[in-house]
Amino acid sequence: MPLIHCDFSSKVLGFSTSIVVLLPLERTSTSVLTLLHGYSDDQTAWTRQTSVERYASRAGLTVVMPYLCKSFCTDMAHGDRYFTFITEELPQVTKSLFQLSDRREDNFIAGLSMGGYSAFKVALTYPERYAAAASLSGVLDINHSSMVGTPQFRDVFGVARVAETSPNHLFHLVRKLKASGTTFPRLHQSCGTEDFLYEGNQNFRQLLNKLGVEHTYLEETGDHNWEFWDRNIQRVIEWLK
Repeated sequence: MPLIHCDFSSKVLGFSTSIVVLLPLERTSTSVLTLLHGYSDDQTAWTRQTSVERYASRAGLTVVMPYLCKSFCTDMAHGDRYFTFITEELPQVTKSLFQLSDRREDNFIAGLSMGGYSAFKVALTYPERYAAAASLSGVLDINHSSMVGTPQFRDVFGVARVAETSPNHLFHLVRKLKASGTTFPRLHQSCGTEDFLYEGNQNFRQLLNKLGVEHTYLEETGDHNWEFWDRNIQRVIEWLK
């Protein structure tokens, strides 16, 4: 399975950026998974720390791994426009370079930690573009985080705490989508019971249950580490199939 490192100049970001792409030699499927990294990682983390290439190869799945910086996939208050980059420019670039499908039924998005928050944020904002989204140990309750109130948090969101009616608050996006009657993307949520984000994941799960939003939820003994994520990205890919 070819592993492609692609550098290009982003008009949205205003500088050069990188993506890593796993591209099946024989495309028996048109499915594309956008896979997002965590806060302390980059676009190479998934291929360095897990066997995602092997799992994607078995599934015939194209995987696109962009660089998010520490943006929480947000058009940052004091930084760059990563939400616009991920939702607008990246799909255009990958479609042009690799002839990837832009059909809803072919597109999925997933991520870990910061990337789990980002995957749900993108899919819940644009449910017409993504058939499914998965969060592994995601920062799903954004105000239930050790980063709240820090300078780094303010750089991203511009506030000490994200307002409950903000498009950067996943609970708001869920409520808004439920009220609109729009079809949800399929949602997959997993978190280790020893993870420091476990309580925030429980809060998000309780909201989905309260509103009657169908979703897949998995928990098991595990911490915020690559052992858990390598095991669960396999499950996510099987679930996508």
